[in-house]
Amino acid sequence: MLAGRNAVYEALRAGRRRLYRVLVARGAQERGTLADLLTLAVAHEVPVSYVERNQLDRLAGALNHQGVVAESDGYPYASTSDMLALAEERTEPPLLLALDGVQDPQNVGTLLRTAEAVGAHGVLLPQRRAVHITPAVSRASAGAVEHLRIAIVPNMVRAIQDLKGQGVWAVGVEDHPAAQDYDRVDLDMAVVLVLGGEDAGLHRLAAERCDLLVRLPMRGQINSLNVAVAGSLMLYQAWQARRTQA
Repeated sequence: MLAGRNAVYEALRAGRRRLYRVLVARGAQERGTLADLLTLAVAHEVPVSYVERNQLDRLAGALNHQGVVAESDGYPYASTSDMLALAEERTEPPLLLALDGVQDPQNVGTLLRTAEAVGAHGVLLPQRRAVHITPAVSRASAGAVEHLRIAIVPNMVRAIQDLKGQGVWAVGVEDHPAAQDYDRVDLDMAVVLVLGGEDAGLHRLAAERCDLLVRLPMRGQINSLNVAVAGSLMLYQAWQARRTQA
């Protein structure tokens, strides 16, 4: 199930997975995103049904469905090869994001939304101890997941090592004595940004596989940033480095 106007609209727009039907709350005002969504549903020959809002409440559970729910196929995961192929197709150095154990759906969704906004070529998620692409993550990303290449990797450390073997630099984001300030590193290169989980940060082996570590310096009394904020800043830093050199 997909819940929320942006999540359903972007799934229709991307066309990467099949939608079986769209359910809309009776009485919903058909304007803005909802109007565009319904136009796309008709164009893609996806049936639209109008139902009572409490039926959508049951289907969406705790998610804010905004009067729209869709039944769809599962998320179409990609591979790291797909990501590198996309970078080559765009004639750009790969910009990848690896989430080493981020478990909050809101944080994952925010990071995926930022990754899509800066044109990242893909995101890696570990098979264990992490959130995958659930309806909650799709909703939190405002549908950005539909336009991203996302891979589930059995072993994040091995995946990082494999990327390094293909010329991608691994940059870990971690407040560590050996870390450099983020603005002292030129990220205009093939890079995978590696972020750790909300509590433990980067796992030791993942940090050891990174070519270098960077940190976001703090001036105030708080000594750390939310992982979604830190990751979003680093993604924009990498994009800015590429724009400066373009």
